[in-house]
Amino acid sequence: MERTTFLVPLRRFDTAKVRLRAQGAADVSTLARALASAVIVACTPRSVVVVCESDDVEEFARAHGVMAWRSGADNLNAALQGATEGLEDRYDRFVVVPGDLRYPEGLSNFEPSSGVTLVADHRGLGTNLLGLPARSGFRFAFGPDSARRHRAEAARLGLPVVEVADSPWRFDVDGIEDLHGAPDSM
Repeated sequence: MERTTFLVPLRRFDTAKVRLRAQGAADVSTLARALASAVIVACTPRSVVVVCESDDVEEFARAHGVMAWRSGADNLNAALQGATEGLEDRYDRFVVVPGDLRYPEGLSNFEPSSGVTLVADHRGLGTNLLGLPARSGFRFAFGPDSARRHRAEAARLGLPVVEVADSPWRFDVDGIEDLHGAPDSM
């Protein structure tokens, strides 16, 4: 059986969701914690590793019964790079999933392709799920227009890309507009 783990990168809850905070959303720390909890629960009973840089998030991961990987990095891409390199002998595949999906249900049933599997956000720009083989040399490019950059990275490595277009995982929570209403199509 192939060894796959979900990597859930999480920032400190008291500083997470900068755009929501700037837009004046109430109780953002509690919301970030609730979204992350729902993602972890949706991934289990499969293997989950929370990639973090703080004591509070490490404690949160352990309270959910999952492993915490202290990144020591100053940005998401470097943190994920360190985690995949540090864990590549334990796992055959990684599935990176952010801790802010609106509809994370069903993640534990997800089976990535043998190459790269990508679920872009509902705008088609960001990356809301990224499955990849361990030991592939994949360089992460999260941030603006990450879906395009992740496709290019897969091409650079000669890895086939399977894109999942019609998924509830396309919806994450970045701004206040993402908190309201049902998804436009599923």
